[in-house]
Amino acid sequence: MKLGIEMEFWTVDEQGKLADGRALPEEHEQIAPEFIAPLVEVRTSPHETEDSLRRELQSVLQTALTAARSEGLHLVPLGTPLTSAAPDATCDRGRLFEDIYGGQITSAKNCAGTHVHFEKTEPVRQLNLLTALDPALALVNSSPYYLGERRQQSSRAHAYRQQSNDEFARYCGLWSYTDSVSEWNDRVETAFELFKDVAASNGVEADTVEAHFCPEDTMLNPVRLREATPTVEWRAPDTALPSETVQLAFDMGRIVEQTATKSVGVERDGNDPNHIEIPSFGDLRDLSDTAISQGLGSVAVREYLSEMGFDPSTYDPLADRLIGPDVLSTAEARQMRLLAAQLLRDDVATLVDDDDPVAAKPAV
Repeated sequence: MKLGIEMEFWTVDEQGKLADGRALPEEHEQIAPEFIAPLVEVRTSPHETEDSLRRELQSVLQTALTAARSEGLHLVPLGTPLTSAAPDATCDRGRLFEDIYGGQITSAKNCAGTHVHFEKTEPVRQLNLLTALDPALALVNSSPYYLGERRQQSSRAHAYRQQSNDEFARYCGLWSYTDSVSEWNDRVETAFELFKDVAASNGVEADTVEAHFCPEDTMLNPVRLREATPTVEWRAPDTALPSETVQLAFDMGRIVEQTATKSVGVERDGNDPNHIEIPSFGDLRDLSDTAISQGLGSVAVREYLSEMGFDPSTYDPLADRLIGPDVLSTAEARQMRLLAAQLLRDDVATLVDDDDPVAAKPAV
């Protein structure tokens, strides 16, 4: 199974202040702007092997870091900017989101995530299994801070899914399991019609919405079916250090590729080697909430991830190493961003060097 990743990074200046990074995408076709100026996205093409993906990701990130350095900037691998970010949108779609949702998109402006695209093979099984693997976000939680306050181990996921009202939250939360692709697509179409209704109530006409969005593009949920690519996309985790992101992507891939030969379902099949058992959606929601709030500090989350095929002991989430007060000052946040930026540079330098011993991971 091929997979590719997309990682969002904050851009900051030499003092750690959020800064305009829109010059960076000009340096590489795999670097893309986001809808606000202090965010950029680094992408890879699909890969079958972890080594080849690591090599491409290292190459693109080295280009991005060099370009950033020439602009007096740094890239920061944190799920939130720690303190509040409220820049204006820089593209037509982003400005439409602002027109449609107003202040509800504060969370979108304060979150940076990772997207893993899995080759679409058995979409219903993949959608349901990726949904059931939502608690795996705990393996790479990278920021316990949101708007300057220490909140959850993944403050990004908490803010994105739970800080908005229903008009926006329905496009950001975890959807329940599906019985078929057609049923899933019906959900997407229904949500798109509701999106157009919300837009109309805020003065944005349906023709304008349809000119800038297609149904699947309005879905920001943790799991998405992408017909055009075609992939099944997992959007649950924070952005993080690249080495841990790649490890998570391929650990996920080894589990997801089993859907080629195994059924996926809540029903118990005993020890059937051709079936992957997943929890009821209610139980899953509880596990996901715990993964967001406690991360790998939760015994229940660690045990569940182990049962699903992960080894939590091989992960060291950055959120656990962000040592600081309950409320961050602007100066403290800026210093923390710069220290995280240094961790990123160190991580990129060794992304494909498997011969070096794993160094102790410092606290930030």
